[in-house]
Amino acid sequence: MTPQQVSVIIPALNEAERIEAAIESAWNNDAGEVIVCDGGSSDPTPELARARRAIVLTAPRGRGNQLRAGAHAATGSVLLFLHADNRLGDGCFQTLCERIDAAAQPHACWGGLKQQIEEPGLVYRLLEWGNANRIRWRGMPFGDQALFVTRTLYDRVGGFPAVPLMEDVALSKALRRQSWPMLVDGMVHIDARRWKKRGVFRQTARNWGLQLAHSLGVSESRLEKWYR
Repeated sequence: MTPQQVSVIIPALNEAERIEAAIESAWNNDAGEVIVCDGGSSDPTPELARARRAIVLTAPRGRGNQLRAGAHAATGSVLLFLHADNRLGDGCFQTLCERIDAAAQPHACWGGLKQQIEEPGLVYRLLEWGNANRIRWRGMPFGDQALFVTRTLYDRVGGFPAVPLMEDVALSKALRRQSWPMLVDGMVHIDARRWKKRGVFRQTARNWGLQLAHSLGVSESRLEKWYR
């Protein structure tokens, strides 16, 4: 497995300030292709992405729709899904490929990367620790952990559902029934804007509340309205 066999898929909506850094971080890791799935941006996100040599697709708004469209178009043996406000650390694809090559079933691998939230403070380090251990203990990578999966395994479970929210939870649950995820030592750098906007504790409680509501059967469309 080589980094050139990794397809990076980035869902975006009005991310002109951040999309270039996300794309460049993928190229710096020798990605085979970068696909930006735009949900109808009113800013220059698509033009900036094309200027950075990304393939740009348009899909109905909603991360599930956008990620599903990007995965359908991807040609790599490994699909890695990157949020537009995240950046990949140097060398993470090489580490990822080495882990997949060493696996007992290389074609059935999936998981996420370690996080570095771009903000100082103990509370952010605790978030990073908790999110890493969610993969180790619960087998549940989320989208902001640069969720990756081999093409074979992604197709086996039917891929992302076409839902506006909680698409990463749904996919992780389906993949977990096939195999336990990897936590790869490569780093994904996270923009702290969500936590800074609402406050760490409020944002974390909000995320937990959405997960609980989803587990109790609240529809993704209703959750997406709450999320806004």
